[in-house]
Amino acid sequence: MRCLVVADLHYSLPQFDWLLAAAPQFDLVIFAGDALNLGSAVDFRAQIVVVTKYLSRLADLTRVIFCSGNHDLDERNGEGEKIARWVAGIREFGVACDGDNLAIGDTVFTVCPWWDGPLVKARIDEQLRAAAAVPHRRWVWVHHAPPADSPTSWGGKRFFGDAELLGWIERHHPAMVISGHVHQSPFIQSGSWFDRIGATWVFNTGLQPGRPPVYIVLDLAQDKAFWLAAGDAQMIDLKAPLSRPAAPVREAPDWLISLDRIADPSLARPASAAG
Repeated sequence: MRCLVVADLHYSLPQFDWLLAAAPQFDLVIFAGDALNLGSAVDFRAQIVVVTKYLSRLADLTRVIFCSGNHDLDERNGEGEKIARWVAGIREFGVACDGDNLAIGDTVFTVCPWWDGPLVKARIDEQLRAAAAVPHRRWVWVHHAPPADSPTSWGGKRFFGDAELLGWIERHHPAMVISGHVHQSPFIQSGSWFDRIGATWVFNTGLQPGRPPVYIVLDLAQDKAFWLAAGDAQMIDLKAPLSRPAAPVREAPDWLISLDRIADPSLARPASAAG
Protein backbone atom coordinates (compact mmCIF):
# COMPACT_ATOMS: atom_id res chain seq x y z
CA MET A 1 0.00 0.00 0.00
CA ARG A 2 1.27 3.44 -0.97
CA CYS A 3 -0.13 6.49 0.88
CA LEU A 4 0.08 10.14 -0.16
CA VAL A 5 0.15 12.46 2.88
CA VAL A 6 -0.60 16.18 2.85
CA ALA A 7 -1.60 18.73 5.48
CA ASP A 8 -2.09 22.47 5.89
CA LEU A 9 -3.19 23.27 2.35
CA HIS A 10 -5.10 26.22 3.84
CA TYR A 11 -7.43 26.74 0.88
CA SER A 12 -4.61 26.89 -1.66
CA LEU A 13 -6.62 25.81 -4.69
CA PRO A 14 -3.57 25.14 -6.94
CA GLN A 15 -2.40 22.66 -4.29
CA PHE A 16 -5.84 21.04 -4.18
CA ASP A 17 -5.77 20.77 -7.98
CA TRP A 18 -2.37 19.06 -7.84
CA LEU A 19 -3.72 16.68 -5.20
CA LEU A 20 -6.57 15.66 -7.51
CA ALA A 21 -4.08 14.99 -10.30
CA ALA A 22 -1.78 12.93 -8.07
CA ALA A 23 -4.39 10.94 -6.13
CA PRO A 24 -5.09 8.14 -8.66
CA GLN A 25 -1.54 6.86 -8.28
CA PHE A 26 -2.04 6.06 -4.59
CA ASP A 27 -4.04 3.55 -2.60
CA LEU A 28 -4.85 6.16 0.03
CA VAL A 29 -4.69 9.94 0.43
CA ILE A 30 -4.24 11.11 4.03
CA PHE A 31 -5.09 14.78 4.63
CA ALA A 32 -3.91 15.65 8.13
CA GLY A 33 -6.00 18.76 8.71
CA ASP A 34 -6.27 22.48 7.98
CA ALA A 35 -7.96 22.40 4.61
CA LEU A 36 -9.44 25.82 5.37
CA ASN A 37 -7.78 29.16 6.08
CA LEU A 38 -9.07 31.40 8.85
CA GLY A 39 -7.03 34.29 7.44
CA SER A 40 -8.46 34.09 3.93
CA ALA A 41 -10.54 36.87 2.42
CA VAL A 42 -12.88 34.16 1.10
CA ASP A 43 -15.94 33.68 3.29
CA PHE A 44 -15.53 30.68 5.59
CA ARG A 45 -18.82 29.12 4.45
CA ALA A 46 -17.74 29.38 0.82
CA GLN A 47 -14.43 27.71 1.66
CA ILE A 48 -16.33 24.78 3.20
CA VAL A 49 -18.43 24.34 0.04
CA VAL A 50 -15.36 24.36 -2.22
CA VAL A 51 -13.23 22.08 -0.02
CA THR A 52 -16.11 19.64 0.40
CA LYS A 53 -16.35 19.40 -3.38
CA TYR A 54 -12.61 18.71 -3.66
CA LEU A 55 -12.80 15.99 -1.00
CA SER A 56 -15.76 14.35 -2.73
CA ARG A 57 -13.84 14.34 -6.03
CA LEU A 58 -10.79 12.86 -4.28
CA ALA A 59 -12.97 10.09 -2.88
CA ASP A 60 -14.05 9.23 -6.42
CA LEU A 61 -10.39 8.60 -7.27
CA THR A 62 -9.04 6.69 -4.26
CA ARG A 63 -9.57 6.12 -0.54
CA VAL A 64 -9.37 9.31 1.51
CA ILE A 65 -8.80 10.14 5.18
CA PHE A 66 -9.33 13.65 6.55
CA CYS A 67 -8.89 14.86 10.12
CA SER A 68 -9.85 18.34 11.29
CA GLY A 69 -7.26 20.94 12.22
CA ASN A 70 -7.53 24.18 14.13
CA HIS A 71 -8.33 26.15 10.94
CA ASP A 72 -11.23 23.81 10.17
CA LEU A 73 -13.32 24.63 13.25
CA ASP A 74 -16.65 26.24 12.32
CA GLU A 75 -18.94 25.88 15.34
CA ARG A 76 -19.08 25.29 19.10
CA ASN A 77 -20.65 22.28 20.77
CA GLY A 78 -23.08 22.54 23.66
CA GLU A 79 -20.19 22.84 26.12
CA GLY A 80 -18.65 25.76 24.20
CA GLU A 81 -15.75 23.80 22.68
CA LYS A 82 -14.82 24.61 19.08
CA ILE A 83 -15.52 21.77 16.64
CA ALA A 84 -15.42 21.16 12.88
CA ARG A 85 -19.07 20.24 12.42
CA TRP A 86 -18.87 20.41 8.61
CA VAL A 87 -16.36 17.55 8.52
CA ALA A 88 -19.01 14.97 9.42
CA GLY A 89 -20.73 15.78 6.12
CA ILE A 90 -17.86 14.44 4.02
CA ARG A 91 -18.46 10.95 5.38
CA GLU A 92 -21.33 10.56 2.89
CA PHE A 93 -18.76 10.62 0.07
CA GLY A 94 -16.85 7.72 1.61
CA VAL A 95 -14.17 9.86 3.29
CA ALA A 96 -12.97 8.50 6.64
CA CYS A 97 -13.00 11.48 9.00
CA ASP A 98 -13.03 12.58 12.64
CA GLY A 99 -13.86 9.71 14.97
CA ASP A 100 -13.57 6.97 12.33
CA ASN A 101 -11.42 3.88 12.03
CA LEU A 102 -10.52 2.64 8.55
CA ALA A 103 -9.18 -0.89 8.09
CA ILE A 104 -7.24 -1.59 4.90
CA GLY A 105 -5.87 -5.11 4.93
CA ASP A 106 -4.10 -5.57 8.24
CA THR A 107 -3.59 -1.83 8.81
CA VAL A 108 -6.03 0.20 10.91
CA PHE A 109 -6.13 4.00 10.53
CA THR A 110 -7.64 5.99 13.40
CA VAL A 111 -8.78 9.53 12.54
CA CYS A 112 -8.73 11.99 15.44
CA PRO A 113 -10.51 15.36 15.55
CA TRP A 114 -8.90 18.58 16.69
CA TRP A 115 -9.69 18.97 20.38
CA ASP A 116 -10.40 22.33 21.98
CA GLY A 117 -11.48 21.25 25.46
CA PRO A 118 -11.98 18.35 27.88
CA LEU A 119 -15.06 16.84 26.22
CA VAL A 120 -13.53 16.22 22.78
CA LYS A 121 -10.24 15.25 24.41
CA ALA A 122 -12.07 12.59 26.44
CA ARG A 123 -13.73 11.34 23.26
CA ILE A 124 -10.36 10.90 21.60
CA ASP A 125 -9.08 9.03 24.64
CA GLU A 126 -12.05 6.65 24.42
CA GLN A 127 -11.70 6.40 20.63
CA LEU A 128 -8.11 5.24 21.00
CA ARG A 129 -8.98 2.76 23.74
CA ALA A 130 -11.69 1.22 21.55
CA ALA A 131 -9.51 1.16 18.42
CA ALA A 132 -6.72 -0.58 20.31
CA ALA A 133 -8.99 -3.64 20.57
CA VAL A 134 -9.50 -3.84 16.79
CA PRO A 135 -7.30 -6.63 15.33
CA HIS A 136 -4.42 -5.16 13.34
CA ARG A 137 -0.78 -5.65 12.44
CA ARG A 138 -0.11 -1.93 11.95
CA TRP A 139 -1.95 0.95 13.66
CA VAL A 140 -1.70 4.46 12.17
CA TRP A 141 -3.15 7.62 13.73
CA VAL A 142 -4.03 10.80 11.86
CA HIS A 143 -3.92 13.75 14.30
CA HIS A 144 -3.37 17.32 13.12
CA ALA A 145 -1.00 18.47 15.88
CA PRO A 146 2.28 16.55 16.28
CA PRO A 147 3.35 15.41 19.75
CA ALA A 148 5.02 17.71 22.26
CA ASP A 149 8.79 17.74 22.68
CA SER A 150 9.42 16.28 19.22
CA PRO A 151 11.43 17.84 16.38
CA THR A 152 8.23 17.54 14.35
CA SER A 153 6.65 20.19 16.61
CA TRP A 154 9.68 22.49 16.96
CA GLY A 155 8.86 26.05 15.94
CA GLY A 156 12.30 27.61 16.28
CA LYS A 157 11.92 28.98 19.81
CA ARG A 158 9.63 26.45 21.46
CA PHE A 159 7.62 23.29 20.80
CA PHE A 160 4.04 23.63 19.58
CA GLY A 161 3.03 19.99 19.99
CA ASP A 162 0.28 18.24 21.88
CA ALA A 163 1.29 16.88 25.29
CA GLU A 164 -1.84 14.71 25.45
CA LEU A 165 -0.88 13.08 22.16
CA LEU A 166 2.55 12.30 23.57
CA GLY A 167 0.87 10.54 26.49
CA TRP A 168 -1.45 8.60 24.19
CA ILE A 169 1.52 7.46 22.11
CA GLU A 170 3.36 6.27 25.20
CA ARG A 171 0.24 4.39 26.33
CA HIS A 172 -0.81 2.72 23.07
CA HIS A 173 2.38 2.54 20.94
CA PRO A 174 0.90 2.96 17.44
CA ALA A 175 3.13 2.25 14.46
CA MET A 176 2.78 5.80 13.08
CA VAL A 177 1.26 9.19 13.81
CA ILE A 178 0.67 11.51 10.85
CA SER A 179 0.40 15.22 11.57
CA GLY A 180 0.91 18.74 10.27
CA HIS A 181 0.17 22.02 12.09
CA VAL A 182 3.70 23.29 12.76
CA HIS A 183 4.54 24.57 9.31
CA GLN A 184 8.24 25.31 9.68
CA SER A 185 9.42 22.23 11.59
CA PRO A 186 10.92 20.32 8.62
CA PHE A 187 12.80 23.38 7.38
CA ILE A 188 14.55 24.76 10.47
CA GLN A 189 17.49 23.75 12.61
CA SER A 190 16.50 21.21 15.29
CA GLY A 191 13.20 20.57 13.50
CA SER A 192 12.33 17.61 11.28
CA TRP A 193 9.63 16.01 9.15
CA PHE A 194 10.08 12.72 11.04
CA ASP A 195 10.76 11.43 14.52
CA ARG A 196 10.49 8.23 16.50
CA ILE A 197 9.01 7.93 19.98
CA GLY A 198 9.66 4.43 21.22
CA ALA A 199 8.32 2.18 18.45
CA THR A 200 6.17 4.96 16.93
CA TRP A 201 7.18 6.89 13.82
CA VAL A 202 5.89 10.47 13.78
CA PHE A 203 5.56 12.61 10.64
CA ASN A 204 4.85 16.28 9.89
CA THR A 205 4.71 17.37 6.26
CA GLY A 206 5.43 21.06 6.86
CA LEU A 207 4.17 23.82 4.58
CA GLN A 208 5.53 25.64 1.54
CA PRO A 209 3.59 27.94 -0.81
CA GLY A 210 3.17 27.15 -4.48
CA ARG A 211 2.34 24.02 -6.42
CA PRO A 212 2.74 21.19 -5.58
CA PRO A 213 2.43 21.19 -1.78
CA VAL A 214 5.03 19.59 0.45
CA TYR A 215 4.05 15.94 0.75
CA ILE A 216 5.07 12.63 2.27
CA VAL A 217 4.69 9.24 0.62
CA LEU A 218 4.49 6.18 2.84
CA ASP A 219 5.36 3.05 0.92
CA LEU A 220 4.15 0.50 3.44
CA ALA A 221 4.98 -2.46 1.23
CA GLN A 222 8.64 -1.36 1.08
CA ASP A 223 8.71 0.11 4.62
CA LYS A 224 10.00 3.46 3.38
CA ALA A 225 8.88 7.06 3.86
CA PHE A 226 9.67 9.85 1.40
CA TRP A 227 9.47 13.60 2.01
CA LEU A 228 9.22 15.81 -1.05
CA ALA A 229 9.59 19.60 -0.87
CA ALA A 230 10.69 22.26 -3.34
CA GLY A 231 14.23 21.36 -4.35
CA ASP A 232 14.52 18.54 -1.80
CA ALA A 233 13.72 14.84 -1.70
CA GLN A 234 14.55 12.68 1.33
CA MET A 235 13.75 9.19 2.51
CA ILE A 236 14.00 6.99 5.59
CA ASP A 237 13.87 3.24 6.14
CA LEU A 238 11.01 2.44 8.53
CA LYS A 239 12.65 -0.87 9.47
CA ALA A 240 15.83 0.82 10.65
CA PRO A 241 16.43 2.68 13.93
CA LEU A 242 15.96 6.45 14.00
CA SER A 243 18.88 8.12 12.24
CA ARG A 244 19.47 11.74 11.21
CA PRO A 245 19.72 13.24 8.70
CA ALA A 246 17.42 11.44 6.29
CA ALA A 247 19.02 10.06 3.16
CA PRO A 248 18.64 11.98 -0.10
CA VAL A 249 16.62 10.25 -2.81
CA ARG A 250 19.29 9.19 -5.31
CA GLU A 251 17.14 7.21 -7.71
CA ALA A 252 13.59 8.46 -8.11
CA PRO A 253 10.96 5.70 -8.08
CA ASP A 254 8.52 5.57 -10.98
CA TRP A 255 5.67 7.15 -9.01
CA LEU A 256 7.85 10.17 -8.15
CA ILE A 257 8.89 10.65 -11.76
CA SER A 258 5.23 10.53 -12.72
CA LEU A 259 4.28 13.12 -10.08
CA ASP A 260 7.00 15.44 -11.34
CA ARG A 261 5.32 15.35 -14.75
CA ILE A 262 1.96 16.68 -13.51
CA ALA A 263 1.41 19.83 -15.53
CA ASP A 264 0.84 23.21 -13.90
CA PRO A 265 -1.94 24.91 -15.90
CA SER A 266 -0.82 28.34 -14.68
CA LEU A 267 2.40 27.90 -16.70
CA ALA A 268 0.61 27.12 -19.95
CA ARG A 269 0.99 29.74 -22.65
CA PRO A 270 -2.22 31.38 -23.87
CA ALA A 271 -3.46 30.17 -27.24
CA SER A 272 -2.50 33.46 -28.89
CA ALA A 273 1.13 32.86 -28.02
CA ALA A 274 1.22 29.21 -29.03
CA GLY A 275 2.43 29.89 -32.56
